[in-house]
Formats: sequence, structure tokens, C-alpha cells
Amino acid sequence: MDGAAGPGEGPAHETLQTLSQRLRVQEEEMELVKAALAEALRLLRLHGPSTSLQSSGTPAPTRDSSITAPPGLPPTCSPSLVSRGTQTEEKLEMESSSGPPGLSNGPPALPGASEEPSGTQSEGGCSSSSGAGSPGPPGVLRPVQPLQRSDTPRRNSSSSSSPSERPRQKLSRKAASSANLLLRSGSTESRGSKDPLSSPGGPGSRRSNYNLEGISVKMFLRGRPITMYIPSGIRSLEELPSGPPPETLSLDWVYGYRGRDSRSNLFVLRSGEVVYFIACVVVLYRPGGGPGGPGGGGQRHYRGHTDCVRCLAVHPDGVRVASGQTAGVDKDGKPLQPVVHIWDSETLLKLQEIGLGAFERGVGALAFSAVDQGAFLCVVDDSNEHMLSVWDCSRGVKLAEIKKYKKPKFIPCFVFLPDGDILTGDSEGNILTWGRSVSDSKTPGRGGTKETYTIVAQAHAHEGSIFALCLRRDGTVLSGGGRDRRLVQWGPGLVALQEAEIPEHFGAVRAIAEGLGSELLVGTTKNALLRGDLAQGFSPVIQGHTDELWGLCTHPSQNRFLTCGHDRQLCLWDGEGHALAWSMDLKETGLCADFHPSGAVVVVGLNTGRWLVLDTETREIVSDVTDGNEQLSVVRYSPDGLYLAIGSHDNMIYIYSVSSCGTKSSRFGRCMGHSSFITHLDWSKDGNFIMSNSGDYEILYWDVAGGCKLLRNRYESRDREWATYTCVLGFHVYGVWPDGSDGTDINSLCRSHNERVVAVADDFCKVHLFQYPCARAKAPSRMYSGHGSHVTSVRFTHDDSYLVSLGGKDASIFQWRVLGAGGSGPSPVTPSRTPSLSPASSLDV
Repeated sequence: MDGAAGPGEGPAHETLQTLSQRLRVQEEEMELVKAALAEALRLLRLHGPSTSLQSSGTPAPTRDSSITAPPGLPPTCSPSLVSRGTQTEEKLEMESSSGPPGLSNGPPALPGASEEPSGTQSEGGCSSSSGAGSPGPPGVLRPVQPLQRSDTPRRNSSSSSSPSERPRQKLSRKAASSANLLLRSGSTESRGSKDPLSSPGGPGSRRSNYNLEGISVKMFLRGRPITMYIPSGIRSLEELPSGPPPETLSLDWVYGYRGRDSRSNLFVLRSGEVVYFIACVVVLYRPGGGPGGPGGGGQRHYRGHTDCVRCLAVHPDGVRVASGQTAGVDKDGKPLQPVVHIWDSETLLKLQEIGLGAFERGVGALAFSAVDQGAFLCVVDDSNEHMLSVWDCSRGVKLAEIKKYKKPKFIPCFVFLPDGDILTGDSEGNILTWGRSVSDSKTPGRGGTKETYTIVAQAHAHEGSIFALCLRRDGTVLSGGGRDRRLVQWGPGLVALQEAEIPEHFGAVRAIAEGLGSELLVGTTKNALLRGDLAQGFSPVIQGHTDELWGLCTHPSQNRFLTCGHDRQLCLWDGEGHALAWSMDLKETGLCADFHPSGAVVVVGLNTGRWLVLDTETREIVSDVTDGNEQLSVVRYSPDGLYLAIGSHDNMIYIYSVSSCGTKSSRFGRCMGHSSFITHLDWSKDGNFIMSNSGDYEILYWDVAGGCKLLRNRYESRDREWATYTCVLGFHVYGVWPDGSDGTDINSLCRSHNERVVAVADDFCKVHLFQYPCARAKAPSRMYSGHGSHVTSVRFTHDDSYLVSLGGKDASIFQWRVLGAGGSGPSPVTPSRTPSLSPASSLDV
């Protein structure tokens, strides 16, 4: 079907798509029913010698002793194959080409039969009455001509069937139909209900399906069946490995800082560590000898929060930290209440949880009391009234609260001076000094005279709003401007002493903290953390994206990775030095990327249909091509670097031939056949074939080397080896889908290079680690939290030592260290890559 409907035909187009989908479902079910009928006939012929067919005088067939099912398939297996995306149907009788002549894992021919019960067509659409099967690779199952009997007529040939035999044919069909009722499971749940995973006869099957054991498995997404064919080397799904993988993940580094939309988010602890937050993680960062370089730099992480952290406060002792999180929802859509954690920065243990159920929307600001050694904590929530409450830190009890009816809009920051005065910075760039004074005796109120604050001095400090004020150890004050990006140091009487300007590409000043000696740390609105002083200037130690992330790829031979997203920035990261190697402005949204196998160039797909090829060293654009006018969702080089595949939202995959280490390319062809936008694709190890997924849950296969042809018989691709596995739909990974999934719960998937584990990025802020292959329904995993938004992509580094994950709207990048048995090393033997049916080889994972 075509992708987008033309003007004025939207409803008709949707109706046509719905009818087409229903037709595909019915065709699949009919083919599977036919297979079951054929199997029932075989069983009746073998085990029912006193049936009406024999009693009427028909000679009982004898079974050749050489015709037995191979050990790879159960004896009651009759394959029924359906290709959803192409409406092409194949029903095949199979034979193991590596076994002795006559070895078959399908039913032998019925008396007088040389064709299937109904006239099926071959892959090219021609009649299969000749019985010639398409040849398959050595050692795998391939279609063969059914056995013939010279003394019996052809069952499906009207010219050779006598009138007396036709009632017998009808009777045999009726008997098979009755027997088929015994072969079906009892569940008849509606297709419309969510049933994400079904395995024929295995645990987790929640509705009836006609799949026969040993040929295929079927799962359902939004009521749509997805058939996946089992590789020939797998005897039983029950014998596949179960349980979570032995490998584990440890959070090694968090790239980014949340300065774009939060304040008071940067402090220095007594230990000298810098504390800030991004996503659900509070980062404790110890600067090394240089920005991002060696010399003792490192990170620790407090990960006790269940949703995004929005504010911080450090106790007067310099050890305890309070952090407040926003409200959110869990996996089932239930609300998560905002809360404040008080924790020990030395042990990273939570000491107290304050205000669970007392705050609305989130926690916006925190402050410890100073005069009583931090015994109390002041909290402001994000409700409409901006409720201000005071809590006893040791007992976690609320002592008082008051509604702030007017949200403070014009005083973004303030600081208390040692003499008791207060400095405030406003939205017009002014610093006001508020001094204490005794009110007039006529002022009403209990307790006699009252002490009030009045403005005693004023200075115009910045153009635009003042975002940050910081009291230094020497008694001077620093102010940071939002529009002019200036840092100004003020002496007594608000006399300007020194100033510096932050480079424009880092953004405006968001927060200021005083480090060791004269060192300053500055957080910016473009999510960068700078380190330096007013005299020498500032350089970045932590950098990050500022908007939703989607594009991620890892270097083929170095511990480097590249990211892009809605902030239109393309960034190359050094995973060893934990630093940004370089960045550039794409001018458009980047959604996907991939390195050439040589590592010399990288291709980036944009939201306009354009794709760029850049030199990874010089950042020079060597190619600028546009395919269609819709966004590109996946770009992928073949493993030999000779082809480039571009998956678009116009339902097509564009293929380019590549030369000169990726610097030159020319259009080779287009893969057309998907009925929805392309979401994922992978190349085969020989670089000749592609497997692709689409938005309507299709799994299609393409012969690229043969002219970008669609492989209509998907069964023949069951044993093909894939250089990468990032498609979210397929036999080897269908177990990663959660129960009750709606089809959009998994955003990204990646198999490790050693083919031992699969990493999954889901829509519920989690990263999962599964065993590979993951071909058992509702497989267990190791689950890791930390992201505060949907996780959009995951990729392993070239040696599988690290896994990189991207947060969506939280703009965070997590680098996880892979621990345990998974490290680098030779690939183990997996069922998908072992045609042999012996238990020792097919089950060794």
C-alpha cells in the first residue's frame, strides 16, 4: 500500500488500510488451518486403519521406514508459512538436504496426491504443481516434491479423478476438519485484546494460534499477528537459555548537566566534589588534572530517585545533601508522588525521606537553615499556590506551611551577607541591598516594635536578568547575567572589582559555585559545566545536549561514539577521557547516524530527508544528499562498507553503493514494499541482504545484491546471519517485549558484538540487559534506572566494554560499564548460527 493518503482521501485510505490488514490476518489463519488439516489427514492415514476410506475398498497406504521426521522437528510438524507484508503464501513440505534420501520432516504424500490440498503458488507467483522446490543452502530445510504412487490418481487433478473417488475426498476433508478441532487449543480470546506474546504450546501463551511446534512462533502487537520462523538449528524453544544474563551494568559516566531549566543546581561539598544533577541522577564529580583528562577526575552517583531531580541543597556540614524530584508516572500509568531525599554524600546512603504525599507536581526549591546547624529544611513545591513548608530534618515532620499566592517572577536569586543584609538579583539586571531597620512605633502588630528590611543600596549590574549570586569566602559577591553572559565580582558597597564573559556557545550563566582556592565552577543554560577563574577564563569539564536525543552510533575501532538530536548539534564523545571531542551545528534536527567500517567518515540522517557524510577528523562535509521529503529514521553501512542503506518515513529504503572509504556514493536502488515508515534495519554478514522493521510491525527481507528485491518467502531467511541486530522484531529478540505491550514500548535494541547479550531501551526510562538469543516469551532481564525520560537508543562500543544509552527529553547520555562474563572475546556458538541439529552444538550458548 502507499504511504500517505492524498488530499481529500484520508478516511477512504484509512478504511482501505484496515481492510487490507484484516485480509492479511485471514490469509495467515487460513494457511495455518490448511497446514493443520494436512497434518490431521496424515494422522488419520497412519493411525486410523478402520476409517471409512479403507472400509470403502481403498487400499491402506504403507509407510516407508525411511520416511521419518528428522530430530530437529517433532513428528507432528507440518509447516505453514505466511508472508504478511506481501500477501504471498507458501505451504512447503520440508526435507533436510544434509540427511539421507527420503528424510522428511513434513507429512508424506497422501494416496494419489502430488500437490498440496489447495493450489498454492511459489515465490514468483507460478503454480507449484510441478513440485519443484526452490533450492536452499546446505544443511537447512528446503521444499521438495512430495512422494508419488503410480497406482493412485492425483488428488487435486480434476482430469484424473473419477466420480467415485470425489465423495471419498470430501469425506477425508470432513474427517480432517473434525480432527483439527482436537489439535487446537481451547482459548478463543478476541484478537482485539492486547496479547503481546504467544508461543505455540509454551508458557505465556494467552490465546489460540495455529502455529505448529518447531516451525514458527507468533506474537501479537495491538491485535496484529507477527509470525517469526524458527532457525533450523533449534529443536525446541524450551531448550533455549532462560534467566537473566551473567553480565551486569555499572554506571560509569553521565554526560550532561541540567542547567537549561533549573536554578540552584550546583554546589561544592566539603570533600571538594562538585554536586549537580541530570535526569534522575545526582552526580558527585571530582575534577581531575585538566578538563576531562587524567589526574584523578571521576564521578559517583546517587541514584535513589524515581523521577527527574529538580533542585538541590547542601547542609551546613558540607556532607549531607537534600534533593527534590518531580512527580511522574510509573510503567502502568500510576502517578509517582514528588518527594525530598536527604542523603549522605560520603556513603551515598539515604538518611531521610521527607514529604511523600505532601507536595504537588514537584519540588521546586530547597534550603537548609543556617543559624541552628541545619536542623530544619525549607521546601517550596510546584503547586499553583507554591506551598512553602518547614520540616524537621531528623524526624521528617512538617512544622509549618504557608501559601505563596504570588509566584516570585522578578527575583531569581538572593544571598545572605555576614552582617545580616540581603542581596537580591532581579529580572532587570539590578542588585538590591536590603538592610534591617526598626519600624515606627505606630506600626500595628503584636510584640511592640518590629524589625523590617528596606532597600538601602542599588546597582545596575547586568543587561537582562540576573540568574545567580554567590558569596565568596573572602566576603565578595559574584553575579551571573543571563543575557550578557558576564560574571562580575563585587566588593563592599557594590563596587565592581573584576569581570569575565562566558563564550556564547556555552550559553548564559545559570549557577555559580566556589571551588578550591580561586577556582570557580559555572553552570550554563546550554547544559555545560565550566571550570576556571575570572583572570584566566573558563573551559568546559562537563558538556551535554540541550534537547531531545535520538541519534547514536559507536566507532568501529575506538571507544568513541556520536550523538545528535533536536538541538541540531552533532557531537563526538571520547569514552575514555569522558569528554567532548568535537561538536558542530547541523542547522537541522539529526535523528540517526552510523560510522563507516573504516571509521573515516560518519553518515547522519536528518528530519528533512537529507543525509550528510562527514570526515570524522576534519568535520568536512563530503556528501550532502536528499532522498524524499520526510524524516530519515535509520542509516546503516553494510559490514564490508560497500553499501549504505537509508530508511525513510516515506516507507522506502534507499540503497547507495559506496567507494573511497565512504567519501563517494551513488544511487544503487530502492527497496519498496513496506506499508509504513521504516524504523530499524540490519545487514547480513555477507553484505548482500537486509532485514527491516516498519511502523506497522512488518518484518521484511531484501536481496540488495540481487537488485533490491523483496524476498517474498520469509521462511528461507530463518538461518541467515546478521552482522548487527538492532531490529526490535525478530525471532532472536521477540522475548524482550513486555506483557501487554502496545508496540511502541521498545524504542531501540542492540546485540553485543560477541553475540551474548541484548540491550534494550524502553519507553519507561529503563535500560534492560537480556541473554541472546532472547526467544522465550516474557524473558527475564537485568533492569537499570537513571534516565528521567523515554530511553531512545542503546549501542555497545566496539569491544563490548561499554554500553551507551540516550535519554529522550532529559537530554542525558549514560555510559555503562559491562561487567561479568560478557567482555571481549570470541563469539560463542548460538542456535541461530548452527544448522546442525545435534544437542551439543545447537544448544551451546
